Amino acid sequence: MNRREWPVALAMLFTALLAGHLFYTERIVRALRADAATLSALYAAALHGLNDPSDESGMRALLGVQSLILEAGVPMVLTAPDGRVLAAENLPFAADLASPEGQARVRAYVARMDQKHPPIGDPGVSQLHFGDPPIVRRLRWIPWLQAGAAVLIVATGAWMIRYHFGAEKERAWAAMARELAHQLGTPLSSLAGWLEVLRLAPSERARLMPDAAVLDEIEADIERLKRVTRRFELIGQAPELEAVPLARVVEDLDRYLQARLPKLGADVELEVDVPAELPPVRGNAVLLAWALENLVRNALDALAARGGRIAITAERGEPGWVTVSVTDTGAGVAPAMRRRLFDAGASTKPGGWGVGLALTRRIVESVHGGRIRLAEAGGAGARFEITLPAA
Repeated sequence: MNRREWPVALAMLFTALLAGHLFYTERIVRALRADAATLSALYAAALHGLNDPSDESGMRALLGVQSLILEAGVPMVLTAPDGRVLAAENLPFAADLASPEGQARVRAYVARMDQKHPPIGDPGVSQLHFGDPPIVRRLRWIPWLQAGAAVLIVATGAWMIRYHFGAEKERAWAAMARELAHQLGTPLSSLAGWLEVLRLAPSERARLMPDAAVLDEIEADIERLKRVTRRFELIGQAPELEAVPLARVVEDLDRYLQARLPKLGADVELEVDVPAELPPVRGNAVLLAWALENLVRNALDALAARGGRIAITAERGEPGWVTVSVTDTGAGVAPAMRRRLFDAGASTKPGGWGVGLALTRRIVESVHGGRIRLAEAGGAGARFEITLPAA
């Protein structure tokens, strides 16, 4: 799951849990209301039996049943045909049935009970009205407590997610600033060196290097500065995408890196296999070259001081997609590092900034709508796969 999708999945999980709690609580409430109806029917039968004095043993048994029913706490009210309250038990308030005010208050309570439970008995003789037991009244608060807890959890989770993304964004900006300083520092240091050469006396300068060669090196450094500024200019906006031949992008990158391999790594062989007949991809040539260069430089770091081989290959993927792979013969990626490999600041190098792979993911996923993953290399080493939409 994409890291931007799991907050939505978390919210959906909370919603499902809340709905489950509400459904379950409502079923409990209905079951308890059915029990209250049964108890009230038993009470009505006991009350009817108590009015028959012919059976004393039965009367004692009915008195016991009546006592047990009343202990259940179900509010019950017995009314006459004219609506007058004859008796009341387990009411949530005290009422004097001998007073008009008490009668009115109980009748109002009876009207509310009848909305939930139909009365028992003959309207022409007497009726027993009953309400919810105390447990039901307490259970009615549970869904609201659960909803409040769920809202609190979701709000806390949203705050934590927002804080996490904010901190991650700050780390990304800080890492990008360090990467910019690093990429600008190399050609600027070189230009400063060539400036010192130009300040030498003509005779001494001629002994070190011809002026034409110095000018060529200065021009190369200026071109490098233009390349860096263009890259960071494009990564900070939504660049226009066009049909880009991958073979041309990789060929230019190969030409650029081959001249620098002796400086970047010891005994490193760079192989390129990108068929010219591949369909072009929808992208930006400058940013795609940067993403692939980051992967190659990451492979060079893995091969430092040991040498090896780096291969850039491309092939048709799923219909409408093209897959580019960068494979090296290094030591591979440690399992503990795999999950956060593309996070800003994550690095396997001591003192590393962890910017290259994070920038590559941004270029591939956010700018080009593609996918990048660390695939199985089929042996020692690492294999990064970039899947891009065809133009």
